[in-house]
Amino acid sequence: MKKKIKIKINGKINKIYDKTKLSDLIKNLKVPLKKVAIELNKEIVDKKKLNKINLKVNDKIEIVHFIGGG
Repeated sequence: MKKKIKIKINGKINKIYDKTKLSDLIKNLKVPLKKVAIELNKEIVDKKKLNKINLKVNDKIEIVHFIGGG
């Protein structure tokens, strides 16, 4: 059985399976990749590398939506 770990997404604690890929988390959250920036532990993530990043205990993810206007 897979172990669950705690991570923070936009300030809220979430439980996910250990070694979940960041790309899978984004898909599960139904985040529109073209309209967001993703930050992992205060560093912007290159969207081409999402499927290479395994999430760990206490990772902090911020998903920032771009909003047009002016």
